[in-house]
Amino acid sequence: MSDTLVVNEIYLSLQGESTFAGLPCIFIRLTACDLRCSYCDTAYAFTEGKKKTLAEILAEVKRLAKPFSIPRSALRHPPLPLVELTGGEPLLQKNSLPLMRSLCDAGFTVLIETSGAHDVSKIDPRVRRIMDLKCPSSGEVERNRLSNLAHLKADDEIKFVIGAREDYEWAKQQIATHKLDALCPLLFSWVHPLAPEQQSKVLKKVPAGLTPISRRELAEKIIADALPVRFQIQQHKIIWPPEQRGV
Repeated sequence: MSDTLVVNEIYLSLQGESTFAGLPCIFIRLTACDLRCSYCDTAYAFTEGKKKTLAEILAEVKRLAKPFSIPRSALRHPPLPLVELTGGEPLLQKNSLPLMRSLCDAGFTVLIETSGAHDVSKIDPRVRRIMDLKCPSSGEVERNRLSNLAHLKADDEIKFVIGAREDYEWAKQQIATHKLDALCPLLFSWVHPLAPEQQSKVLKKVPAGLTPISRRELAEKIIADALPVRFQIQQHKIIWPPEQRGV
């Protein structure tokens, strides 16, 4: 079997989401996705990419991480920079699994952003899985693989991307039905409107009849309902233009 992956981009930035938000992170964006969520802001990664060997990817990650290779307090946790596999959908490429193992072996704290539509059970247990549960406005709610919930660890995270009031109610119901707050941290991420440069005809349309929700309304609903979740916005879209790549 070839030891290559099709890579869209590798870059160093700040983690914009999850409980690791704000920390330096090396992103490995892999090519291809089999979902077409209405709010997807990386449609360019569906097809754009070049083959790289696992050795080449690991070498590039180590090069970008080199400035952080200085003596540091033993109390610092996690080691920096983080490394995240994202996409696209990283699990579509089987060699993402050995890549994650190699990155863990090299001492990195490794994250993966995955849609929740693919089996997460084979991911190295050292990896922190940030797994979506797709809400109705995504257009992909039927793709949720609920069997994945049994494989999540306490240091994994479940993300709900909320773009409508109906998404919020749906997510609240999933938390209650599956007792998700007992599994791992829960993230409620507000849908940042797509810039013109990010829009794509291949994305699904938001289903008719849904009521958009503002980030303030989402925050206030979380507070009013005392939900055990972390409200988040995509920090990188506040720091840089929303359409800018490599950040």
